[in-house]
Amino acid sequence: MASNPASTQGRCSDDKSLQKVWAWLIAGIIAFFPANIYPMLLTNTLIERSESTIIGGVIELMQYGSYGIAAIVFVASIVIPVGKFVAIGYLAVSVHRKDRRRMHQRHRLYEVVEFIGRWSMIDVFVVAILSALVQLNTIASINPGIAAVSFALSVVFTMLSAQSFDPRLIWDADRKDTP
Repeated sequence: MASNPASTQGRCSDDKSLQKVWAWLIAGIIAFFPANIYPMLLTNTLIERSESTIIGGVIELMQYGSYGIAAIVFVASIVIPVGKFVAIGYLAVSVHRKDRRRMHQRHRLYEVVEFIGRWSMIDVFVVAILSALVQLNTIASINPGIAAVSFALSVVFTMLSAQSFDPRLIWDADRKDTP
Protein backbone atom coordinates (compact mmCIF):
# COMPACT_ATOMS: atom_id res chain seq x y z
CA MET A 1 0.00 0.00 0.00
CA ALA A 2 1.56 3.30 -1.10
CA SER A 3 1.39 6.33 1.14
CA ASN A 4 -0.04 9.60 -0.06
CA PRO A 5 2.92 11.91 -0.91
CA ALA A 6 0.86 15.02 -0.13
CA SER A 7 0.02 13.78 3.37
CA THR A 8 3.67 12.80 3.99
CA GLN A 9 4.83 16.22 2.80
CA GLY A 10 2.21 17.88 5.04
CA ARG A 11 3.46 15.97 8.08
CA CYS A 12 7.05 16.96 7.30
CA SER A 13 6.19 20.67 7.11
CA ASP A 14 4.10 20.30 10.30
CA ASP A 15 7.13 18.80 12.06
CA LYS A 16 9.37 21.64 10.83
CA SER A 17 6.81 24.18 11.98
CA LEU A 18 6.67 22.61 15.43
CA GLN A 19 10.47 22.43 15.57
CA LYS A 20 10.62 26.19 15.05
CA VAL A 21 7.97 26.72 17.72
CA TRP A 22 9.91 24.60 20.22
CA ALA A 23 13.27 26.18 19.33
CA TRP A 24 12.01 29.74 19.85
CA LEU A 25 10.08 28.75 22.96
CA ILE A 26 13.09 27.08 24.58
CA ALA A 27 15.25 30.11 23.70
CA GLY A 28 12.62 32.34 25.34
CA ILE A 29 12.55 30.23 28.49
CA ILE A 30 16.35 30.23 28.69
CA ALA A 31 16.47 34.04 28.34
CA PHE A 32 13.75 34.38 31.01
CA PHE A 33 16.00 33.03 33.78
CA PRO A 34 18.71 35.73 33.62
CA ALA A 35 15.92 38.28 33.22
CA ASN A 36 14.78 37.35 36.71
CA ILE A 37 18.16 36.71 38.32
CA TYR A 38 20.11 39.79 37.25
CA PRO A 39 19.23 43.44 37.90
CA MET A 40 16.62 45.11 35.68
CA LEU A 41 17.43 48.65 36.88
CA LEU A 42 20.66 50.20 38.10
CA THR A 43 20.00 53.34 40.14
CA ASN A 44 22.76 55.76 41.11
CA THR A 45 22.30 58.74 43.44
CA LEU A 46 24.74 60.91 45.39
CA ILE A 47 24.21 58.69 48.40
CA GLU A 48 23.88 55.17 47.09
CA ARG A 49 23.90 52.77 44.18
CA SER A 50 21.19 50.14 44.00
CA GLU A 51 20.26 47.30 41.70
CA SER A 52 16.72 45.95 41.36
CA THR A 53 15.61 42.63 39.98
CA ILE A 54 12.03 42.20 38.80
CA ILE A 55 10.94 40.41 41.98
CA GLY A 56 13.00 42.80 44.10
CA GLY A 57 11.20 45.71 42.45
CA VAL A 58 7.82 44.11 43.16
CA ILE A 59 8.76 43.63 46.82
CA GLU A 60 10.07 47.19 47.07
CA LEU A 61 6.87 48.58 45.56
CA MET A 62 4.85 46.62 48.10
CA GLN A 63 6.98 47.96 50.94
CA TYR A 64 6.20 51.50 49.77
CA GLY A 65 2.48 50.64 49.75
CA SER A 66 2.11 50.65 45.95
CA TYR A 67 0.25 47.35 45.85
CA GLY A 68 -1.54 48.04 42.57
CA ILE A 69 1.64 48.89 40.70
CA ALA A 70 3.41 45.92 42.30
CA ALA A 71 0.61 43.66 41.10
CA ILE A 72 0.80 45.07 37.56
CA VAL A 73 4.58 44.60 37.44
CA PHE A 74 4.29 41.06 38.83
CA VAL A 75 1.56 40.07 36.38
CA ALA A 76 3.25 41.71 33.37
CA SER A 77 6.76 40.46 34.18
CA ILE A 78 6.20 37.03 35.70
CA VAL A 79 2.65 35.69 35.30
CA ILE A 80 2.10 36.60 31.64
CA PRO A 81 5.48 35.34 30.35
CA VAL A 82 5.14 32.06 32.25
CA GLY A 83 1.54 31.78 31.01
CA LYS A 84 2.75 32.30 27.44
CA PHE A 85 5.39 29.59 27.85
CA VAL A 86 2.78 27.15 29.16
CA ALA A 87 0.18 28.09 26.51
CA ILE A 88 2.55 27.78 23.55
CA GLY A 89 3.94 24.51 24.92
CA TYR A 90 0.41 23.16 25.41
CA LEU A 91 -0.59 24.13 21.88
CA ALA A 92 2.51 22.51 20.39
CA VAL A 93 2.02 19.30 22.37
CA SER A 94 -1.69 19.09 21.52
CA VAL A 95 -0.94 19.54 17.81
CA HIS A 96 1.84 16.96 17.93
CA ARG A 97 -0.54 14.47 19.57
CA LYS A 98 -3.26 15.34 17.03
CA ASP A 99 -5.69 16.06 19.86
CA ARG A 100 -9.21 16.50 18.53
CA ARG A 101 -10.72 17.83 21.75
CA ARG A 102 -11.47 21.51 22.51
CA MET A 103 -10.21 22.84 19.18
CA HIS A 104 -12.17 26.08 19.49
CA GLN A 105 -10.73 26.76 22.96
CA ARG A 106 -7.20 26.02 21.76
CA HIS A 107 -7.63 28.36 18.82
CA ARG A 108 -8.91 31.04 21.21
CA LEU A 109 -5.88 30.40 23.44
CA TYR A 110 -3.63 30.95 20.43
CA GLU A 111 -5.38 34.25 19.67
CA VAL A 112 -4.92 35.39 23.29
CA VAL A 113 -1.20 34.55 23.17
CA GLU A 114 -0.88 36.49 19.90
CA PHE A 115 -2.70 39.50 21.37
CA ILE A 116 -0.65 39.52 24.56
CA GLY A 117 2.56 39.32 22.53
CA ARG A 118 2.01 42.89 21.38
CA TRP A 119 1.97 44.15 24.95
CA SER A 120 4.78 42.03 26.35
CA MET A 121 7.48 44.62 25.70
CA ILE A 122 5.86 47.17 28.01
CA ASP A 123 8.36 46.40 30.82
CA VAL A 124 11.29 47.04 28.52
CA PHE A 125 9.72 50.32 27.35
CA VAL A 126 9.24 51.46 30.97
CA VAL A 127 12.90 50.78 31.73
CA ALA A 128 13.96 52.62 28.56
CA ILE A 129 11.77 55.63 29.37
CA LEU A 130 13.00 55.78 32.98
CA SER A 131 16.59 55.53 31.76
CA ALA A 132 16.05 58.37 29.31
CA LEU A 133 14.19 60.64 31.72
CA VAL A 134 16.26 60.26 34.87
CA GLN A 135 19.73 61.35 33.84
CA LEU A 136 20.73 64.11 36.24
CA ASN A 137 24.47 63.60 35.72
CA THR A 138 26.12 63.15 39.11
CA ILE A 139 22.96 63.63 41.18
CA ALA A 140 20.94 60.65 39.96
CA SER A 141 20.71 58.27 37.07
CA ILE A 142 18.79 55.15 36.15
CA ASN A 143 20.23 52.67 33.69
CA PRO A 144 18.90 49.38 32.38
CA GLY A 145 20.55 46.26 33.72
CA ILE A 146 21.42 43.09 31.84
CA ALA A 147 18.01 41.69 32.83
CA ALA A 148 16.34 44.27 30.58
CA VAL A 149 18.15 42.82 27.57
CA SER A 150 17.41 39.25 28.68
CA PHE A 151 13.74 40.06 29.24
CA ALA A 152 13.50 41.72 25.82
CA LEU A 153 15.08 38.66 24.22
CA SER A 154 12.70 36.35 26.08
CA VAL A 155 9.72 38.36 24.86
CA VAL A 156 10.99 38.47 21.28
CA PHE A 157 11.72 34.73 21.28
CA THR A 158 8.27 33.85 22.60
CA MET A 159 6.69 36.18 20.05
CA LEU A 160 8.66 34.37 17.32
CA SER A 161 7.53 31.05 18.78
CA ALA A 162 3.89 32.13 18.63
CA GLN A 163 4.40 33.50 15.11
CA SER A 164 5.96 30.18 14.03
CA PHE A 165 2.95 28.26 15.28
CA ASP A 166 0.50 27.60 12.48
CA PRO A 167 -3.00 27.69 14.05
CA ARG A 168 -4.33 25.63 11.12
CA LEU A 169 -2.53 22.67 12.68
CA ILE A 170 -5.11 22.73 15.48
CA TRP A 171 -7.80 21.93 12.95
CA ASP A 172 -5.70 19.44 10.93
CA ALA A 173 -6.19 16.79 13.61
CA ASP A 174 -9.86 16.70 12.61
CA ARG A 175 -9.01 15.68 9.06
CA LYS A 176 -8.97 12.00 8.27
CA ASP A 177 -5.63 10.76 6.97
CA THR A 178 -6.28 8.78 3.84
CA PRO A 179 -3.75 6.30 2.51
